[in-house]
Amino acid sequence: MSTHHGIFIHAVFSTKFRVRVLRDSLREELFAYIAGMLHEHKSTLMIGGGIEDHVHLLLKIHPSFALSNTMQFIKSNSSRWINEGRRINAKFEWQLGYGAFSVSQSMIDTVYKYISNQAEHHRATSFEEEYLQTLQKHHIEFDPKYVFESEHIG
Repeated sequence: MSTHHGIFIHAVFSTKFRVRVLRDSLREELFAYIAGMLHEHKSTLMIGGGIEDHVHLLLKIHPSFALSNTMQFIKSNSSRWINEGRRINAKFEWQLGYGAFSVSQSMIDTVYKYISNQAEHHRATSFEEEYLQTLQKHHIEFDPKYVFESEHIG
C-alpha cells in the first residue's frame, strides 16, 4: 500500500516582544518566501495572514518531517531572509515558541477565512487575547501567567 496523508496545521507565532514591524507589503513578501521555501520540507503554505506583530499560517505538512523541525525551518529561514535583506531597520527576531493546532479537512475553509480576515479581527482583539482564546478552543491546558512569560521585558 502506498502512503497517503493530509496533515493540516494552523501555526501562530509573533515577533519578539510583539514589536509591530511586519507592515502589509513585508507580510505579503514574507508569505511568498515561506511558500517557496516550504517545498524543501515537502509542505505547502495554503494561506498566510496576520498583522504587524504576528502571523498565522495554514500549512499542509509532510509526515517525513517533525512539526518542530518544520516550524524551526520556517522561523529561522524567514528571520534570516528579513535580516539579510534589511527589510526592517533593526535586527528582526521571532518569539521563542509557537502555537500549532491540528485542522481537520472539514475545517480548512473556516480556518482559511479566519486567517484571511486577521486585520478586521484585530480591530477588536489583541494578539494575546486571540492566542489565549485559541488555546482554550483547542482544550490546551495552560497557566495564563506563563504563556507569554519569556517574552516580557524586565
